[in-house]
Amino acid sequence: MHLGCKVHDTSNVTSYFQGSENYGRKEGARVNIVLWIVAGLLAALFLVAGGAKLAQSKEKLAASPNMAWTEDFSPGTLKMIGALEVLAAIGLILPAALDIVPVLVPLAAVGLVLLMIGAAITHARRNENQAIVMNLVLIVLAGIVVWGRFGPYSFS
Repeated sequence: MHLGCKVHDTSNVTSYFQGSENYGRKEGARVNIVLWIVAGLLAALFLVAGGAKLAQSKEKLAASPNMAWTEDFSPGTLKMIGALEVLAAIGLILPAALDIVPVLVPLAAVGLVLLMIGAAITHARRNENQAIVMNLVLIVLAGIVVWGRFGPYSFS
C-alpha cells in the first residue's frame, strides 16, 4: 500500500552525523591534551613548592617572600603540607602515565583543591589578599582536572 510519501536518500544525513562524531573525537582529544597540560603545570608547581617545604627549615621558609604564613604552623605541620603537595604532584601524573589506578589522578586533584581551600583560609585570616587570588586560581585549575578526569574525559 502506497501512502504517497516520498522516500528520501539519507546517505547525506548519515555522513553528516559521522562527521560530527569525528569532530567530537577530535574535540575530546584536544580537551584531553589541555587536561594533561593543566595537570602537568600543577604537578610541577606543587612538586617544587612541596619539595621546598620538605627540604628547608621553618625559619628559612618564613624568611622567604610570601611565606610569612609559615610562622603560624609548627615545623611538623609544614613538613606534612609539603609531603601532601609532593604526593599530589606525583598523583596528578604517574597513575595515568603508567596506567596504574588512573582514578588516583582526579583524587589527587581533589586533594589539591582541599589544600588550597585551607591555604586560602589561612591567607584570609592574615589579610594576604594576593595569596588568596593565587589560591583561587589553583583551585579552579585543580577543579578542571577533577571535572575532566572524573567526568567526560576520564581514563576508563
